Amino acid sequence: MSGGFQTPITIKTAIDNIQHNHYLLPAIQRKFVWSSWQIETLFDSILRGYPINSFMFWKVSDKSIKNSYKFYRFLTDYREFFHEDNEDISTRGVPDFYAVIDGQQRLTSLYIGLRGSYAYKLPRKWWRDNEECIPTRKLYLNLSQPTSQQYDTQKIFDFRFLTQDEVSGKVSGEWFEVGRILEWDDAAKLMQGINSLALTNSNYAMETLPKLYEAIHINPVINYYLQEEQDSDKVLEIFIRTNSGGTSLSFSDLLMSIASANWEKIDARKEFDDLVHEIYTIGRPGFIINKDFILKTCLVLFVNDIRFQLKNFTYDNVRIFEDNWHDVRSAIISAFTLLDQLGFSDVTLRAKNAVIPLVYHIYYKGLAHDIVKPAYKPEEKRNIARWFIMTFIKSIFSGHSDVVLVTMRNVLHNTQSQDFPVQALIDAFRNNPAKNYSFDDDFIDGLLEAQKDSNEAFYVLHLLYSGLDYSNKFHQDHLHPASIFRDKAKMQQCIPPSDWEFASKPENWNGAANLQLLGGPQNSSKNDSPLEKWAAKHNISNRELFVPDSMSLKIADFRSFIEERKKNLHERIKEILQN
Repeated sequence: MSGGFQTPITIKTAIDNIQHNHYLLPAIQRKFVWSSWQIETLFDSILRGYPINSFMFWKVSDKSIKNSYKFYRFLTDYREFFHEDNEDISTRGVPDFYAVIDGQQRLTSLYIGLRGSYAYKLPRKWWRDNEECIPTRKLYLNLSQPTSQQYDTQKIFDFRFLTQDEVSGKVSGEWFEVGRILEWDDAAKLMQGINSLALTNSNYAMETLPKLYEAIHINPVINYYLQEEQDSDKVLEIFIRTNSGGTSLSFSDLLMSIASANWEKIDARKEFDDLVHEIYTIGRPGFIINKDFILKTCLVLFVNDIRFQLKNFTYDNVRIFEDNWHDVRSAIISAFTLLDQLGFSDVTLRAKNAVIPLVYHIYYKGLAHDIVKPAYKPEEKRNIARWFIMTFIKSIFSGHSDVVLVTMRNVLHNTQSQDFPVQALIDAFRNNPAKNYSFDDDFIDGLLEAQKDSNEAFYVLHLLYSGLDYSNKFHQDHLHPASIFRDKAKMQQCIPPSDWEFASKPENWNGAANLQLLGGPQNSSKNDSPLEKWAAKHNISNRELFVPDSMSLKIADFRSFIEERKKNLHERIKEILQN
C-alpha cells in the first residue's frame, strides 16, 4: 500500500481496527474533548448520508519510532473529569500499525457510540465519581419517531446518550442500543434482529434500522489519506497543519503533546493528569486546575518568556520541566493545600493564575514541606491570605495576566527574605492605573453591601476574622436573623415604621454588615435566635461584633446597629488593607 488517499472503508472496519489496536493515537494528540451532543450529531449526519470529512493516518513501520515514542489506545468509556485519559500501550516489537493524525475526535466518538459509554455530570450535583452524580450512558436511537424540530433543530434522527433507567421508561420512545448493530453484520441477521424486537409493524423502525445497518456495515464513509513518512519531525509538522479545524486544538494541547513526546524518564501526560486529580482531592469540594495552569507555572518558573509559543517549548526547556518535575509538583500541591488551610475554595479562588506566584515562592524558597505545617508562621499565612483577597477584590489578574505574572516574578526573584513579599508585590503595581491595590472609601462601602454567600462577602469576612482556624468549616451567618426580613409582616412587627425602608433593603439585612463567620455546629445551634439572646447566652461581647459596648442588640434597633457596624467595619477593613 502506497501513501496518498486510499480506498475508503466502512465504519465497522474502522471500529474493528480500533478494537484490535491496529489504529492507535500518537502522544502528540490531545485528549478527547467532544461533548455527548457532538457525538449524537455525528451519528445523525452519518445516517443522513452527509460526508464526515477525510481522515489522516500515519503508517508506523520504523522500529525506532515504535520503541521510542508513546502511543495510546482509543478511549472506550468516557467519564467527565474522572476518566478522560487514554490508556498507553507498548509498541515495542509489535507489527506495523496506523497512528491517527487527523480524525481522533470523530473516530473516538464512533467508538464510544458503538462500543463504549459516555458519562457526564448532572446539573446541581457534586463532582463525585459515582452513578448518582455522573451516570453511565450508552448511545440509543429512537425507533418510534424522528426528533421533534420544536426542541432539536439540528438532528433528524433522535440519537441520545441515555442511562439504563431512562431507557426503562422514564424517557418515552422505542430505544435501540446503537452498538447492537455491530452484531447484525449481514442482511439476514438484520431481519432476524428486527423480528426479535417485534418492530415489523413500525414503518419508521423498518426504514431507520436498515439505514443504520448500511451506514455502519455497507457504506464506505471513512475516507482517509495515508502518510508513510517515517520522519517524526515531519509528521509533527503535518499534525500541526491538519489540526486547525473542527473543535479547535488549543495551543496548550499541542504543547502538552510536545512535552509528552520529549520527556524521557517520566510520562508527562500521566503526571499532569495525576496532578490535576490530586489537586481535586484538596478541600471539599476540591480545587480544579488544568494543563494550561501547569504549563504556565512551568514557564514562570524556568523560562524568561512565559507566553504559550512554540519557541518557549524547546527540547531543552521541556527537559528542564522534566528534571525539576518532582519539586514543581510538590510546590503546586503545597500551594493549594495552604489555600485550603486558609479557608479558600475553588469558588472563592477567583483567579487560578494568582496561585502561580505562591508556587514560585514555595519552589525557590524550598518551603513545600514546611509552609503547610499548622505551626508555620501564623502571621505570614495571614498576610498571604490578605494578599490573595486584595488581589481578587481588585481583579489584578483580569484580562491578559502574563504581564502581571512577569512583574510579580521579578519581585519574587529579587526577594531575599523567606517570607512571601506581600508589600513588595503591592508596591510593584502602585503606579499602574488599571491594576493597583488602592481602595478608596466608596469601594470599601460597596464591599460592605456584598450579599451573603457571595465571593465579596467571603473576602470581607475573611479579612475581619483572619485569626480563625480555617482548617475547620465556617458558615456565613446573619447576626440579626434573615427570617425576620424575609417576612414583611414579621419585620414590621419588630422594627419601627421609620426604619422599615432601611430594614427591607438586602444590602442592609443580607449584606456583609449583618454577617459573621460561625463554625458549622455553632451556626446550626444559633439558627434564628435573636442576636441579643444569642450573644448573652454565649458571652459574645459587643466588641467581638464590631460595635460599641453601649450599642443595643435588640431587633428594634436594627438600623442604628447596622449603621454603627458599617462605620466600624469600614475603618477596620481600611486599616487591614493599608497595613
